[in-house]
Amino acid sequence: MNDLESILKRLDNLETHQSLRALATAYAVACDEHDIDRLADLFARDAVFCSPNGAMVSAGRESIREMFSAILKTRGPGFHWTHDVHAAIDPQNSDRATGLVYSHAETTPNGVTSLAAMKYKDSYIREDGVWRFSRREINFFYYVPVTKYHKGLNQTNRVFLEGVWHPADFPESLDSWKRFEAGE
Repeated sequence: MNDLESILKRLDNLETHQSLRALATAYAVACDEHDIDRLADLFARDAVFCSPNGAMVSAGRESIREMFSAILKTRGPGFHWTHDVHAAIDPQNSDRATGLVYSHAETTPNGVTSLAAMKYKDSYIREDGVWRFSRREINFFYYVPVTKYHKGLNQTNRVFLEGVWHPADFPESLDSWKRFEAGE
C-alpha cells in the first residue's frame, strides 16, 4: 500500500468512527423527539432490533418503525445520553463494523418517571453510502422507577417492567463476571 492509499484508508477509518458516534447520538435524539421517520431511517432495510429478555424484538426497517411507534405511544418525555461508543471496523469489509454503546435514559413509561442504564451491542453497515444499524441489541443494567431506584441496584432483578422485577441483562451474565465472582 502506498502512502496515499494508507492516508485514504486512515481517513476513511476516522470518518467511519465519527459517523458511528453520530449514528448513536441520532438514535437517542430521535427517541427523545419521537421522530419515528428519522428513527426508522437509522436502520438498514433488513435490520434487527432485539433485547435478551424478548420485550423488544423486530426485524426489518418497517417492523422496527412499527415497534418504536407503539412503544413511544406509551411514553411521555424522555431524555437519552450516549456515553462511550466503541466501534471496530471489519478489516475484511470497510462497509461493516461492530460496536458497543453505553447510555443512560430518563423516561416516563405509562407516566412513571424511570431511570435506565443500558449497553447496546451493535452491528453497522454502510448502506447506500450511509452508516446504519444492521443489528441493535439493547441490554439493561437497570431500568427502574425513580421511587424504586434506592433498592433496585442492590439485587440481580434490576429491570422493573409492568410491575414485575426481571433479571438485569448484565453484568452477572458475563463470563468475566462469573469468573471473578468464582475467584478465578
